[in-house]
Amino acid sequence: MPSSLLNKLSFILCAVFAITVFSLPASAFETTAKQAIIVDHETGQVLFEKNADKQMPTSSMSKVMTMYVVFDAIKNGALDLDDRLPVSKKAWAKGGSKMFVGEGSRVNVEKLVRGVIVQSGNDATIVLAEGIAKTEDNFAERMNEKAKTLGMTSSNFKNASGWPDPDHYSTARDLATLASAITRDFPEHYPYYAEKEFTYNDITQANRNPLLYKRINVDGIKTGHTEVGGYGLIGSGVAPDGRRVVIVLNGMASEKERASESARVMKWGYNNFENKTLYTRGQALDVASVSMGKEEHVSIGLADDIEMIVSKAEADKPTVKLEYNEPIPAPIKVGQVIGSVTVTAGYTSKTSDIVALEPVAEAGFFSKIIKKTKLLIDEAL
Repeated sequence: MPSSLLNKLSFILCAVFAITVFSLPASAFETTAKQAIIVDHETGQVLFEKNADKQMPTSSMSKVMTMYVVFDAIKNGALDLDDRLPVSKKAWAKGGSKMFVGEGSRVNVEKLVRGVIVQSGNDATIVLAEGIAKTEDNFAERMNEKAKTLGMTSSNFKNASGWPDPDHYSTARDLATLASAITRDFPEHYPYYAEKEFTYNDITQANRNPLLYKRINVDGIKTGHTEVGGYGLIGSGVAPDGRRVVIVLNGMASEKERASESARVMKWGYNNFENKTLYTRGQALDVASVSMGKEEHVSIGLADDIEMIVSKAEADKPTVKLEYNEPIPAPIKVGQVIGSVTVTAGYTSKTSDIVALEPVAEAGFFSKIIKKTKLLIDEAL
């Protein structure tokens, strides 16, 4: 059997073994949430998911999108934190969680922002929505437009507060995308999410995010609850090694379960992963056969480093898939793209070019004749 074929068989067997072993940590972890996702903020790599693409009521977690539109308006100069916006009868009368703004009053935008983020005020969301887009319906259209630009492909917003509506929904994956976006795009405003309480109209309300009160370095983002969707939470925090981790959980049965389960899930995302360079640029992955060259084989390897977030327990066992056609015709230059390699760690894959690691010159005239003749004889046999 040719050595190149032996190399391939050996590589494939190793990869198959790695598939079996590497999947164990992810499959061993479970959550009581009906929908869940854990994402590495910097890379977007998914560390765990459960029904992450199932559409679900998003309740007050929708207010993260509301605030994204508000922060975008401030960034673009259409709104200022010092502006004062009027409170309509609709905003004042809105039920559910409230900031307790007074009908006919004008409220400072920064206070409204804190009223939404810390107090989850439905009334404050409507004041901001009407102040930016005249009506809440118009504002919801802006929410949907922004969602599309962020890549939230399975979301639809009908109002600014997350008030129950059968056509108002999102997914755990989309909300994780949103959480990372608001953290990345508005670092000057993100610290509002870490505030534990806010007082307005002589009424002090505590932030409903239970993770802010635990010593696990969480600085956001938002809770939510509806009768249909259950209890949910979007959380964001920084692991001891400096990685920012985003979690989205929904469908839990109680506030108590939400508090304990979200803390457990966040700590699991912190403690069980690390950022690791799995393969380095120039590292040989295989030996490919060469046609019409002075050499019969050429070493092929990576064009770039492959760095991924991996399970600490299985950091050396990712799955690897090589794709290229051989024999490779000479001449071959160093760095010439030969094919691709896909490395999978947990729920995420990365693809990189594989290149020739050494040059192979074209065979001489008489050598070519001999090689072609041998090839014809082999084919005839």
